[in-house]
Amino acid sequence: MSRRGKEAVTTPLIERLEALQHASELGTGRVPQAQIEKADAVLEQASTRRSLSAEHTVVGFFGATGSGKSSLFNAVTGRDLARAAATRPTTSVPLAGVWQAEGSDDLLDWLQVPERHQLDQPLGTSRAGLLRRRSGQASGLILVDLPDFDSTTAGNRETAERLAGQVDVLVWVLDPQKYADAAVHHEFIRPLAAYAGITLVVLNQIDLLDSSDRTAVIESLRGILETDGLRRPRLHAVSAKSGEGIDGLREAIADVAVARSASTDRLLQDVAAAADGLVGPTHSAAAPEAGAGEDPAVAIGRGLTEPGTAEQRALADHLADAAGVETVVAATRTSYRLQARGRTGWPVTRWLSRLRPDPLRRLNLRSRDVNPAVNRTSLPAPGAAQRAQADSAVRLFADGASKGAPEAWRGSIRRAARASSKNLPDALDQAIASTNISAGRGSWWWPVVSVVQWAALAVALAGAGWLAVLAIMGYLQFDAPAVPRVEGFPVPTLMLVGGVLLGIVLGLVTGLLARAAASGRARRARRELRASITRVAQDLVVEPVNAEVSRFNNFGSAVRRARG
Repeated sequence: MSRRGKEAVTTPLIERLEALQHASELGTGRVPQAQIEKADAVLEQASTRRSLSAEHTVVGFFGATGSGKSSLFNAVTGRDLARAAATRPTTSVPLAGVWQAEGSDDLLDWLQVPERHQLDQPLGTSRAGLLRRRSGQASGLILVDLPDFDSTTAGNRETAERLAGQVDVLVWVLDPQKYADAAVHHEFIRPLAAYAGITLVVLNQIDLLDSSDRTAVIESLRGILETDGLRRPRLHAVSAKSGEGIDGLREAIADVAVARSASTDRLLQDVAAAADGLVGPTHSAAAPEAGAGEDPAVAIGRGLTEPGTAEQRALADHLADAAGVETVVAATRTSYRLQARGRTGWPVTRWLSRLRPDPLRRLNLRSRDVNPAVNRTSLPAPGAAQRAQADSAVRLFADGASKGAPEAWRGSIRRAARASSKNLPDALDQAIASTNISAGRGSWWWPVVSVVQWAALAVALAGAGWLAVLAIMGYLQFDAPAVPRVEGFPVPTLMLVGGVLLGIVLGLVTGLLARAAASGRARRARRELRASITRVAQDLVVEPVNAEVSRFNNFGSAVRRARG
């Protein structure tokens, strides 16, 4: 039975591949397309590699011209399979030495290795020999000699680069003359440093160095490799010509083959590298904002999904100001006072209040016989300042929600916040128009005061009429009846003066009372209007932002699982 047949339904590799696929799907349209394509290529390659022989470990020999790579390949295999030369590349197509060849053809076809040689002799000693069996199964091994990666022939270099992304184990072959070549390290070893667990570095032609120089060169190379990112590099000093160190290298390769985990390790590293690519180069810069010890790819916008947060209140406040809520509040206050004056003021002068237009009516907020869904206010159209204020409020909210995210996701969250920007002014206006601000509704004390006012006016008119009758009778020389008095004051005079004074004083008192009640009505109107604005902000700004933040957090969680 193959190893794949023994796998459980879910393995760490499968889980991480699924996480990478989920992250790729969530990142589509947000992460640069090149990174999505790289992740998809890793998924495709992993699917293909896992469908091929799991019994074989593919070890690729990579080296520059003159490094003795082909000679080393021959020395390790024990056969003169590869053409060797000191000054020019002789390997133009990859060739393979195969142990346990059964089942390897499809794998080699995928690797596009046309030249194949079946080998039977053990690669290592009895301690870690190729023919050693685990669970009754032999370990298959494929050694591949590749074209020089510094070849001037474009096809050779492309082949080396392609196979560097496909083989299970990387063997970098360097020589004492060019072991520190910057091009070798910067263009090849450093970009693949993440694969340190499946990388062997061989310093070939060690026989060219005398004993006093060997240690210095080896330590120098070790330091360069660590600078490249290879932690604790597995470095072998060998001589393909004299055979020095070849047995140790064979044992190291045999151990990898017997363990039969290199292909999985390679795929795990591919998945981790692709996941890092999805996060992008800016994620490290975002780390301080994400919080100490946190992965910057996850957990942004905490608390924004809960209504009533400080950020949501600030957004609603700014939108309310931009929508003209305070204008409506002031109109509500003025409208109430005008209505109160018209209902409770001194009847002789209360008609003057009707000469002032009702500000709520001018704003089309007194009409209750229209469908609220189509009703609109007559507030002035938002000017440049108001539009800028609304845009600034939305941008600030989006920036706060995206704090700690990579720039690509910060942009997507901003776009989500502004997705309804064209509809926002109309939605805010409709929210104001459909809010019940008690326009036109009076207070319980208005009729009471009105009755008293009219009664006072009636008393004053009666007193005035009484006095007028007495004056006419005196003018016509009639004997007028005696006028009753109270404390020496004629009753008709008291009626006239008292009625007028009561009306005026009551008008002044009710004016003060109306002012206080108008302030209360304005506060209630502000509260109701801001609640309506908050609902609009929730629907058009907060919910889209929360959806995008949730998408990013799920993306970050998937990335972290893919990283392992």
